[in-house]
Amino acid sequence: MNRDAITGPATGPADARGRVGGSAEAASPAAPSLRQLTPPASLLLVAAAGAWVGVVLLARDMGSMPGTMGLDAGSFVAVWVLMMAAMMLPAVVPFASLYSRTFTDGRGSRLGAFASGYLIVWTLAALPAYGLAWLAGRLAGGHPAAATVLAVAIFAACGAYQLTPVKDRCLARCRSPLAFLLKLGAYRGRTRDLRAGLCHGTFCVACCWALMAVLVAFGLMNVIAMVVLAGAVLAEKTLARGTGFSRALGVAALGLAVAVVFEPGLAPGLHYAGTGGMGGM
Repeated sequence: MNRDAITGPATGPADARGRVGGSAEAASPAAPSLRQLTPPASLLLVAAAGAWVGVVLLARDMGSMPGTMGLDAGSFVAVWVLMMAAMMLPAVVPFASLYSRTFTDGRGSRLGAFASGYLIVWTLAALPAYGLAWLAGRLAGGHPAAATVLAVAIFAACGAYQLTPVKDRCLARCRSPLAFLLKLGAYRGRTRDLRAGLCHGTFCVACCWALMAVLVAFGLMNVIAMVVLAGAVLAEKTLARGTGFSRALGVAALGLAVAVVFEPGLAPGLHYAGTGGMGGM
């Protein structure tokens, strides 16, 4: 992909300067739209739907068990990737659709390389997630007070991060992607789309890690919690007032950090007594 491709036939006659700074519409921080998707980008929704089917089938057998759900590191990574494909691919589809419009040929294979790079980053995120889940399992097994402290820390960290400028900057990369696409236009070679996916995935992890950490408190295979968090990620990236919604999520997480002190069952992923609650299947 090159910079000229962004303004070629697939995207219309406007030049790069016009699209970025030549009109109020281009300069506005509007999020990508879900209304007009390219066929290759729509296939990502099909992949996400398939991943959700797999998640539900797994959850029926595993439930919302605390910690690593009895999985070794390798199995945990595999389940984590399935979860992230289900939860995150819908949120990346608007960006992927806009990105695919910069292609003049081979849209399917090139977007596949982009999606692969994106999921590779989330696969790497499984390593710290496994460490946090392992700690949660150890505390849930015999240290209920410490488990509650961990729940407070997870909710408070999520709430605080949602209100930081770093969160805002990372979210802006997803909500206002045109300038980011121009940067990706500098990539060359056969691995350019894979590298673009790695780059976008890195910003996505930086944007959403705190929300994903909350899954440890709710239970990693808690389907209801997964649906709510996936919807929250999609909303903050695509709604017109997504930035305000993101801050509201932060306030809600801080509220949970206080509430869980008095009601530890709000964090079923840190208490074995709660494995049957909040969406365990």
